[in-house]
Amino acid sequence: MDRLINTVQHYAWGSVDALPALLGAHPTGRPQAELWMGAHPAAPSRLDRDRDGNQGRDRDRGRAGTPSLLDVIEADPAAHLGEATLRRHGVRLPFLLKLLAAAEPLSLQVHPDRAQAAAGYAREEAAGIPLTAPHRCYKDDQHKPELIVALTSFQGLCGFRAPRESAALLEELGVAALGTHIAALREAPEEEALHDCVAAFLDAPPHTVEAVARSLARLAAEGGPRAEAWSAYAGIARRHPGDPGLLVALLLNLVTLSPGQGLYLGPGVPHAYLHGLGVEIMASSDNVLRCGLTAKHIDVPELLRVVRFSATPAHVLAPEADPAGEEVYDTPADDFRLSRWVLPPGGPERRFDAAAPQILLCTRGSALVRTATGELSLPQGASAYLPAGEAGAVRGAATVFRATVNL
Repeated sequence: MDRLINTVQHYAWGSVDALPALLGAHPTGRPQAELWMGAHPAAPSRLDRDRDGNQGRDRDRGRAGTPSLLDVIEADPAAHLGEATLRRHGVRLPFLLKLLAAAEPLSLQVHPDRAQAAAGYAREEAAGIPLTAPHRCYKDDQHKPELIVALTSFQGLCGFRAPRESAALLEELGVAALGTHIAALREAPEEEALHDCVAAFLDAPPHTVEAVARSLARLAAEGGPRAEAWSAYAGIARRHPGDPGLLVALLLNLVTLSPGQGLYLGPGVPHAYLHGLGVEIMASSDNVLRCGLTAKHIDVPELLRVVRFSATPAHVLAPEADPAGEEVYDTPADDFRLSRWVLPPGGPERRFDAAAPQILLCTRGSALVRTATGELSLPQGASAYLPAGEAGAVRGAATVFRATVNL
């Protein structure tokens, strides 16, 4: 069992103060979007193994006191991953855990399924497209299901709204250029209507996008029964002026999560986080196809092959408590399993198994983790890595998330 030293990602859409507040750090003035916990090659966590009070010195130098979790797993995969994880996922930690703090909308995006990822990666490798090329879609051969659990009120877009509902919403904008698409959403078969609208919207002329943005600003100011939706979409328009992805966003469900609720995102489902702080877990992959709200490359033909053009109610989850008090967010993903303990002051310790490697993250209060190898305190914002085979227990007045493999 080891405490983790993790990397903060400074993406432009990140919050300046949300992560520092949770981590007990001073804001730097830069956006802090994500804190990564895991063995992803782009920013693997380090294991804080310095027991002699030299943490700052060894951390700065990257010496033996803080080995990379990626290197540790690759040096002895059987010991760290366990037989079941190794057999199913190979020599890699199959999940990446994050704290995510969005102050502005992320790009509108979608992720491939396993077959699409494998085929796309092989195709681009055969074509000799460098992994760093801006027009490359597939960085690896893995799928990327995701789960976000809200720590604050959290808003996002997820999945297509029923076409007739989208037609009614678009009609309220009063933009004549949308008339043909409104009719298609009402009359054409669902898959055809959504496919053709997305393709047309991504090629929309600037004057249509500008007209929609003006209508959204007007409707947001007027209020009414759709006030929350108009305000959210108007905010997207302000932050991404002229971006045709705004029109695609109008086809998606607007979802607001309360603290503790989760949102699962499977393959082919278009989505974008808008704002809020949450715990996110995903398959450890970099495969993202963008649909808009970004200056990055959009491969429209590949996007249209990957998106699942069907109305999809947002998959909002409430955690389900087992008899031992562990609250599980049940998803179909085999790469990860996320659960939490909400530990009351003076309550009993909660035991956990050791079938697979796991990461524990404290998001409130302070917890004590006990295993056969010793004890480790986890104050708010701290995390710990436990290899397969290291069972234990946790206690304290805290909320602790547990990320592991879904065996």
